[in-house]
Parts: sequence; C-alpha cells; structure tokens
Amino acid sequence: MRKPIRLKGVNKQIIWGGKRLAEEYGKGTPGESIAESWELTCRPDGINTVASGKYNGRSFEEYIKENPSHVSGSFDGGHFPLLIKLIDAEADLSIQVHPDDAYAAEKGLDAGKTEMWYIVDAAPDAHIIYGLKEGVTPEQVRSAIEAGTLEELMNYVPVKKGDCFFIPAGMVHAICHGILIAEIQQNSNTTYRVYDYNRRQPDGSLRQLHVEDALAVLSRFDPNACVSKSDDQLIASCPFFNVIRIDLSEAEKATVQAGNSFVHLLCVEGSATMKQGLHTYEIKKGDSWFIPAGSATCKLTGDGTVIATTLGEQK
Repeated sequence: MRKPIRLKGVNKQIIWGGKRLAEEYGKGTPGESIAESWELTCRPDGINTVASGKYNGRSFEEYIKENPSHVSGSFDGGHFPLLIKLIDAEADLSIQVHPDDAYAAEKGLDAGKTEMWYIVDAAPDAHIIYGLKEGVTPEQVRSAIEAGTLEELMNYVPVKKGDCFFIPAGMVHAICHGILIAEIQQNSNTTYRVYDYNRRQPDGSLRQLHVEDALAVLSRFDPNACVSKSDDQLIASCPFFNVIRIDLSEAEKATVQAGNSFVHLLCVEGSATMKQGLHTYEIKKGDSWFIPAGSATCKLTGDGTVIATTLGEQK
C-alpha cells in the first residue's frame, strides 16, 4: 500500500516575517521570526525532510527519485511541479510580479509562477495589492516608479479569513501586513520586485529591484491566459493546480482520493484524523502530508480546516 508521509517544513527568515508560524504552527523554535514555511518543496533552495514512515529522516527529493509514480502517472523524475508555503506577513511584502513559463524559459529559469492565496487569518484592517487600477499601462508604471508614486496605481483589496485569490503570472501584487496565508504555486522562486518601500536589510543595504524584467512581464500580461475557476469547496483550478478547502467542522467526514496526481494536505486550523485502511494518522494545525498518487482512499474526520492540493490537468 502506498502510505501517506508527513513532511517537515523548510523555514525562511525574511525581513517582513513575524512570529506566528513559530508560536501557533509549531515551526522552528518558540519566539523565532519566520516569514515562510515551505510545506511542499523540492528545489535546490529548499527540500522537505520526510517525518514519518520508512523514509523518516530522509529527504523528500530522495523519496520522489525512488518513487516518481507517487507524484503522478506521468512524472518523469524531473522538475517537481509545485511549491506550497505558509506565509506570515508581519510587515508589507514588496510590490512584485512573476514571469510566465515562456518568459522564464527565455531567461533560463526553471518555471514561471502562477499562484493562489488562501487567507488563513487577517487583521481587521488587512488588505492586499491585487493588480493595477483599471486602465493603468506599463509605461505609467515606469513613470510612477521614477516619480516615487507607484502605490497610487495599485488596486487595494480588503481581505478577511477564508478569502481566496488567484494570481496568474504577470499580475502585480503584494501581501500587506497583518495577513497569514497558504500559498499554492508553480515550483519557482523567481520574484521581480517593482518597489520595496525603500526598506533596508540588516546590513543597511536596499533590497534589489528588478524593474526592467517586471515591466517586461507586465507588458505581456494576459488576464485570460490562465483562468481560475472555483466554487465553495474547489477554491482554485487552473492548468497547474487544483485546490480544495475541506472544512471538517461542517462535515461528518471527508474522503480524499489520490488518483493520477498526489494529494497534498495542509492543516491550517484545528486538527484531523486520517484513516487509510487499517492505518490511522493524526494531523494537527500546521502539519503537511503528502498522499501518493495511486494510493488507497483516505478518510478525514475532526474539526480542522485542511487545504488539499492536486496537480492540474496539464501535469
């Protein structure tokens, strides 16, 4: 039987991060400032460690190299397709944009970056930057960067716990302070910063901006190129990923079936019990579980909220 495995997150310290991931989600050490916890990752700058079963203590990279069919029926053992994070924004993130696959290929990068956000929690006044105001052009963005007025061109959207946002490659965006999110994305760590509020790093230097690349990506943005569809449970669906919210407090149980794609489970609230055949697994808030493609049905019970992710159809 192909059994689920628990994954240990990879913590990232960035200047805008807070302490909630350590204090509420069991990441790192108590009191540690953690901006991101990479909950599903297999890339040179972050690889999960398996934390259960026969692969306990080994890297997730070793696991999938030895078991490529556990990713999907068509996975060839190459570039792992997804990256899933918990992000704690104590301060504003930079205003940024990501390339699509075509631009990434031109630049010799591993992949473009289309993503979605599930708002795990948010302060009462929380908001995000979600695209440009209607009618704004890349040329106006360039002029605003030079004049220091870029923030005036941004589209600000208030957010609350449970909201979902789809961010296709080429859409300018930013997570603002007071928000904790689960981010599901293509497996890329390429970010083109447009503006960073003139913040300085611990050594006193300004963070690097990538204005020319960002403007090039913005000029190619096609809002219809990767359209997300969703309903109450299916909160995002595109060629790269499908994301489902499982709210166990509203259901007696939920069934999870890993068919041609793996299923990744991220518990963002409460707790759950997962049963597969005669095996039982306890899932607590902050836990990350990988259910192999082609494995037997898993049943979830409890009072938690779980974000379940599978590969999109193109994979």
